[in-house]
Amino acid sequence: MHSGDRESDIYELFCAAHDLGTHFLVRSCVDRLAGDGDHTIAAEMKEAQVAGIHEIEILDEKGDLDTAAVEIRHRRIHVLPPIGKQKRYPALDLTVIYAKERGEPKNRSRIDWKLIADLPVFSKDQAIEKLRWYSTRWKIEVFYKILKSGCKAEDARLRTAERLVRLLAVFCILAWRVFWMTMINRTMPGAKPELAVTAMEMKHLDNLVADKANSNPAAKSLFSYLTKIARLGGYLARAMDPPPGNMVMWRGLSRLTDITIGATMGARLAGN
Repeated sequence: MHSGDRESDIYELFCAAHDLGTHFLVRSCVDRLAGDGDHTIAAEMKEAQVAGIHEIEILDEKGDLDTAAVEIRHRRIHVLPPIGKQKRYPALDLTVIYAKERGEPKNRSRIDWKLIADLPVFSKDQAIEKLRWYSTRWKIEVFYKILKSGCKAEDARLRTAERLVRLLAVFCILAWRVFWMTMINRTMPGAKPELAVTAMEMKHLDNLVADKANSNPAAKSLFSYLTKIARLGGYLARAMDPPPGNMVMWRGLSRLTDITIGATMGARLAGN
């Protein structure tokens, strides 16, 4: 399954996925020729009836949670390749999903998504499913940001592809863990800290980052320890601050790892 933003609206990609027997779902930015070539996708979508209304939770420019009601249209359309490439590539029957927000919201851009896919859509629920698939694309973007900005994967100077693959495999595990810890801190704050933090890490965190005066040491949650990790990375943890992001979690976890490894090596040397 190939998923991408507007830069992935490439007809060659559609044909390559078709030839490989895979599927794609991308956000469209090109109003392509459709039908017999005497009109475009946009013209056909104007005739498509609204299949239903779907509510989407979204953050505005201030970071506040907002709810957007979008009208959903979908239609199977015979899409033609670009005029200069019609001898090289075949026409394809594709599904177009159009989600447009009612009204003009405050403090954020209006949702206006045009998705194109090779998968069939026969109902509102199936269209919503594809919208959810597309919305997860941003998480992929964040994952790669951690790889590039946190792990500095692009700075690797290995001379063979085999070594680079091995390094990236390790970096992917690290990036996934940082991303997972960031997200679980928001979705399961009351979970037990052992879910993501070892006993040794908790000990170091308690020594490095002081608890708040009114906190109960015996009732520490996962949220309290992950916040301590974020504070090691520069997070201020003020009352009105949003939850810590991936990069402060990365910096905090890097510092905690260095301290844990140093303490372990020191203990081994002392034992010898």
